[in-house]
Amino acid sequence: MSEISFTPDDSLYRNRDSLSEDYTPSTIVGRDNEISQYHAALQPVINGERPNNIFLYGKTGVGKTAVTSYLLGQLQDDSEKFDVDLTVISLNCEGLNSSYQVAVNLVNKIRTPEHHISKTGHPQYEVYEFLWNELDDLGGTVLIVLDEVDNIGESDSILYQIPRARSNGNINDAKVGIIGISNDLAFRENLSPKVRSSLCEKSISFPPYDATELEAVLEQRAEVAFHEGALGDGVIQLCAAYGAQDAGDARKALDLLRGAGDIARAENADTVTTTHVKNARDELEREELMDGIADLADHQQLVLYALTTLEAESETPARSQTVYQRYQELAEVAALDSRTSRRVRDFLADLSTLSIVVSSQRNDGLSGGQYREHKLKHDVETVLSAMSDLIERVGIHQSVRQTIADSDRVMISTTFDS
Repeated sequence: MSEISFTPDDSLYRNRDSLSEDYTPSTIVGRDNEISQYHAALQPVINGERPNNIFLYGKTGVGKTAVTSYLLGQLQDDSEKFDVDLTVISLNCEGLNSSYQVAVNLVNKIRTPEHHISKTGHPQYEVYEFLWNELDDLGGTVLIVLDEVDNIGESDSILYQIPRARSNGNINDAKVGIIGISNDLAFRENLSPKVRSSLCEKSISFPPYDATELEAVLEQRAEVAFHEGALGDGVIQLCAAYGAQDAGDARKALDLLRGAGDIARAENADTVTTTHVKNARDELEREELMDGIADLADHQQLVLYALTTLEAESETPARSQTVYQRYQELAEVAALDSRTSRRVRDFLADLSTLSIVVSSQRNDGLSGGQYREHKLKHDVETVLSAMSDLIERVGIHQSVRQTIADSDRVMISTTFDS
């Protein structure tokens, strides 16, 4: 092997990091209406008044977090100019599924590391006491940003306690407001009425971007990210069109543009072309598919494995009953108690919803009746690669033995015949 070394390469990129989701541009494009509503909801802060509680909702990648970062950055700058005492505390609630965990993390966000409290062992009322004391010590106006707030789930008492802390006498010196950000469009409606009236004092919906808005977002970022002339004709437009198809997700459109740039750079190409975009899309879809399959529960994966073995035998589209019979064989080998035929049909419906499987309704009239048929939407090798952990536990079905051997992705241990 020839000697390998690394040298800087800026032939295409000027600032690749500007295509990342944590980058905040100097201005926000495509969200004028939402920014206007958000600005009005934050206005009491600069007036020294009690802050509104604000709830933002919309699908992933529609600008909620980016607009929040942009506006709060501007608000903090202006608060210094007008001598307003403002503190912003931001917490991502991913992995925090209770009010207790959120309260502990907020306390530790405010305290210095040597004074952090343990994540367990304190009664909830005591953790709240710690939080009220820390907020009062901060004083002034405190905005608490809870991103992915829907992770808190049914234990949502903190979403009621914080907005009511001052009126309940728990806080005297600080004026506290919550900004809740959710990707779950139904989360707001699932809150208890008392929480909804407090948290959703000002609600702002972020709709998906359309292709024109995504073009504006991509052009703004591309101007910072790439050297002049680095992008070929149609690249921005194609990324925007794909992003619009993916539920108007700007994050995916930016990932796609960065992926295309990375492929072009790896090829030592002078420009990024639409071919690079198409190749990047194929790679991103493959990664999303593999992540989606890897996240499935064991029995869902086992149903998918059953269908995959039938696909490898050219026995698809396969009827639900045929898939169920193969699934039972695999469950027996895996020493798992098989689920009912009805539950397996539910799993197949879930796989279809996730665009992993294609299902269709058939009607053969009086002679055959109605039934559903299923086949893979993706190639066998990719699906098998995503289920490597399950296959190593269950063993390799004879029908896919050669496919796995060729891919060299799963160690061949147990092999069994149908």
